[in-house]
Amino acid sequence: METFSKAIMNYNKEGLSNEILIDLYKSMLKPRLIEEKMLILLRQGKISKWFSGIGQEAISVGVTKAMLNEEYILPMHRNLGVFTTREIPLYRLFAQWQGKASGFTKGRDRSFHFGTQEYNIVGMISHLGPQLGVADGIALASKLKNKKQVTAVFTGEGGTSEGDFHEALNVASVWQLPVLFCIENNGYGLSTPTSEQYNCKDLADRALGYGMESHIIDGNNILEVYTKVNAFAEDIRKNPRPILLEFKTFRMRGHEEASGTKYVPQDLLDAWAAKDPLENYQEFLKNEGILDEVLEVKLKEEIVHEINEHLDLAYAEEAILPSESEELSDVYKNYVYQEVIPNKETKELRLVDAISEGLKQSMERYDDLVIMGQDVAEYGGVFKITDGFVNAFGKDRVRNTPICESAIVETGMGLSIAGIKSVVEMQFADFVTSGFNPVVNYLAKSHYRWNQNADVVLRMPCGAGVAAGPFHSQTNEAWFTKTPGLKVVYPAFPYDAKGLLATAINDPNPVLFFEHKALYRSIRQEVPTDYYTLPLGKASLLREGDAVSIIAYGAAVHWALSTLEKHSDIDADVIDLRSLQPLDTETIYTSVKKTGKAIILQEDSLFGGIASDISALIMENCFEQLDAPVKRVASMKTPIPFIGQLEDQYLSRDKFEGELLKLLAY
Repeated sequence: METFSKAIMNYNKEGLSNEILIDLYKSMLKPRLIEEKMLILLRQGKISKWFSGIGQEAISVGVTKAMLNEEYILPMHRNLGVFTTREIPLYRLFAQWQGKASGFTKGRDRSFHFGTQEYNIVGMISHLGPQLGVADGIALASKLKNKKQVTAVFTGEGGTSEGDFHEALNVASVWQLPVLFCIENNGYGLSTPTSEQYNCKDLADRALGYGMESHIIDGNNILEVYTKVNAFAEDIRKNPRPILLEFKTFRMRGHEEASGTKYVPQDLLDAWAAKDPLENYQEFLKNEGILDEVLEVKLKEEIVHEINEHLDLAYAEEAILPSESEELSDVYKNYVYQEVIPNKETKELRLVDAISEGLKQSMERYDDLVIMGQDVAEYGGVFKITDGFVNAFGKDRVRNTPICESAIVETGMGLSIAGIKSVVEMQFADFVTSGFNPVVNYLAKSHYRWNQNADVVLRMPCGAGVAAGPFHSQTNEAWFTKTPGLKVVYPAFPYDAKGLLATAINDPNPVLFFEHKALYRSIRQEVPTDYYTLPLGKASLLREGDAVSIIAYGAAVHWALSTLEKHSDIDADVIDLRSLQPLDTETIYTSVKKTGKAIILQEDSLFGGIASDISALIMENCFEQLDAPVKRVASMKTPIPFIGQLEDQYLSRDKFEGELLKLLAY
């Protein structure tokens, strides 16, 4: 049966009990009353910022009510109703907005930039798009574990212009992941109207290009939102697939309160004010005899009392006292290294074989570990490291991906949230630029922000010396050693590569594992045949001497050793760093204090490279023991050229000998 309120809102209560109808009302009323209180507090200077969702409550509440509590929701700025409907204690939300410890980020992030495993909510980051791919990862985990669960993720119409949106939809469609992609089309991306955001009639139309089902829903009609989303969710649990939902609504206040709404035509504001989701639904319930003024007043008084009581709790909480040790300790998830000693049986392996074997043995050790990347399945990857893995582990765990580095890094993050480890292969380290944002802003910062680790290893085939040119030859480790929250490993030998890869996968933090392409098939070594681990952050002292400390990593280690073979009279310590973050400063300092001279060799160009930081550390910690300035040797300050003679000129390889001899003669 269809009934109408006088403000043109069309409600259909068929199949819904009065109890559900009142519950939906209460669930919308609560975030509205909280928001009204927050706007007062904002004017009083008691909170610093507010992103208002007034006028959009029906979407948050309706979607959340249609989901099971154990199913994940990934909301945005204006989805307060998600948090309140999941019944997070209000004092914790208020403490979050006040930067108090009983919030969710220990004062490290604001508003809704947080998640909570306790309530199966994963908050946004300001870059908006990455959470869509994270939802793919959570949904993939549900599918792999046969949980028959749905993941719901929100974005605004503005966010649909980001590449992450398109990548995430494509991945979800190709893999048939149970995701509800919820677009809140509220008219404006900050001040930019939809006419300047996209040129299709409806955003739901975009689903057609991805072979995906889509629907348009009146986002101000709580009954339409709840019943339709509930039906879609029930169907997806039985028949996993993504669905794109476009909720038509409007943002009645500024992007955030300081923005105002002067750019919005008044007649447009008036038209949407008449469609207010709470006022219209309240009137509908009264017309149906389901709600009267006595109950309305009672419900409002109860919620206002709860708000004031919980605000008092939040205000009474002491302010956070800065603790340097706590801040530093929360950048990474605590991990206690477990040594697995190798057996005595060895075989000669190339670097590429050692990595493949280490990866395979980790797949055997973790029966849900997932490998993702371009061409990693039947083809075995462009370097054949995963050749035969599909036969051994199946396509669920060895997954070819579309060419979409950003979404696949995000999918790895989603798998981690759902408790599954993953290894993502960048076909070439250069291509990580297409997924740079989620690496440095999502993987790196999540544990510090809200105690959620990113259990993801990114394999990074890198380096010059193979005539591959500017886009397949970079050794770009310095981009990541700079970023707190990431670990960076860079082995030079097969033995180290196999053991360090095992540890990187064991470690619950994000690790970038650099593999030099020129070493893949040129370096051989006896390697234990079974599984073993090596500690991150521990350098290898390859040679010992008293005249000079040579510090290098990756291919540069072999360049240094080759130079010393030509000069058998040079008495040098040779340190292979192996791990760049964490960095084994103890081994560096001990060596330099003994020799009095230090030279750092890297393949990367000089300025901003890790050699610069190591040099500074030596100067600050070993200055009194130095007998000469610390020397850095690096490649030319140009992109990496293709043709052999230009590449030879570019590389620091042939510069090292002369610089070493100069340092020794100082």
